[in-house]
Parts: sequence; structure tokens; C-alpha cells
Amino acid sequence: METVLQVNQLTGGYSTGKPVLHDVNFEVKPGEMVGLIGLNGAGKSTTMKHILGLMQPHRGEVTLQGKTLAEAPEIYRSSLAFVPETPMLYEELTVKEHLELAAMAYAVEKKDYDERVQQLLELFQMNDKYNTFSMHLSKGMRQKVMIMSAFLVHPPLYMIDEPFLGLDPLGIRNLLDFMVELKSRGASILLSSHILSTIENYCDRFIVLHQGHVIAQGTLQELRQQSPRGEESLEEIFYQLVKGGK
Repeated sequence: METVLQVNQLTGGYSTGKPVLHDVNFEVKPGEMVGLIGLNGAGKSTTMKHILGLMQPHRGEVTLQGKTLAEAPEIYRSSLAFVPETPMLYEELTVKEHLELAAMAYAVEKKDYDERVQQLLELFQMNDKYNTFSMHLSKGMRQKVMIMSAFLVHPPLYMIDEPFLGLDPLGIRNLLDFMVELKSRGASILLSSHILSTIENYCDRFIVLHQGHVIAQGTLQELRQQSPRGEESLEEIFYQLVKGGK
């Protein structure tokens, strides 16, 4: 099976003399949800910034659909959608205008836009906020706008950084179910989260980052084999791995 995202020997960070990431290797295949997990400062956000092209690797490369950002910038950028940890909206644009902006950026056709917007508004219970300015939305609602803007387009890869912050329990459940639906259509998802008990039953594989190194990766069963004591839950496996990691 071809990979959608390939990260090869990625070393990088904010300073050439002090890299945050050290020879990071992993891949994400079509129709796969991969959990990127680690402590604060482990390098999760830095990894995502390199994939997004916001940071240049010191060494190694990132390819999307077999292309690097330098080789095919338009194809590369149109191949992913990103939901950041902190909602970033234009204060004086409405929910409707944010969604229309995302649709224009990715050239979503009018028919597809109308169908997808209605589904997303209902799913995240935002129908009555469609014409509301973002400055009047709660943090959870602002996060929902970011999520809807990403899911409005249908790229090969979704990158989602701590999406559950600010969401209510129903919003979290609806988000997880919708990601499963996207996955069933062949989309790939790279998901970063600290809520391990929530993502344990949804992700196909996991990548454990610790101090900029990938110290373990694989399915839950494969992680159990890599864990010092063969713990059952993802949370316990993670605790034992980082306790004994580099």
C-alpha cells in the first residue's frame, strides 16, 4: 500500500545547533488514523510544523503523495488540512464566511459545499451560529469552526493537533465518529492528543515521541510488546515507555 505521508530521518528545530527532533521516521497510509503521542515538549508540534512546511528540516525530508514541498508546492499544500490546537479565526468574519473562505482556498465546488456545510453544521450543532461573528463565539465553538473548515475539504491527509480541548462530550464523540467516517472513505489522519484513553480505541497505530526521538510505534498490540512490562492500556504503556525512554 502506498503511503500518503512519509517522514524520513527528520532532524530539525528552531536552532541549527539544538535540534528538537532527532532522526524521526514514520509513515501514514491511506485510510489510516495514526496517533502522535508524547509529553509536553516531546516534539509533536514541531513535527507537525515541519510537515506543514512552516519549518525547514536540518536533515531528512517529508513527502506527501510522494512529493516534497519544494518539488510540488501546490500539490503538497492541497493534499492536507490542518486543525491547530488553538483556534485562529478572523474576529470580524462570520462562521459562514470562514467556511466559504476555506472552500475557495481548496476550490470546493458549490454543490459539494452546500452538502458538506449542512452536514457539518448539524453534526456540531452550529446551525444557529452560521451567521455569527467569531468574536461572539465561545472557545469550544471557535474550535468547532476550525474543525468544520478542515473537514469541509476532502484532502488525502488531515492533521489534527489536540482537537478535544474546549469541546463538550457530545462534540468529542461526534468528532471521533466523523473521523472514523472519513477514514472509511480512504482519508488519512495524523492525530495528536494527550487524552490517551479516548484515542486508544480509534487509532490504528501510534507513534510515541519522547525528547525528540521516536521511542516506539505500531498498533496497540505491537506497543504492548515494546513496553517493558506488557501493559494493557495505552495510558499505562505510554507511562512505562517514557519512564524508561531516552
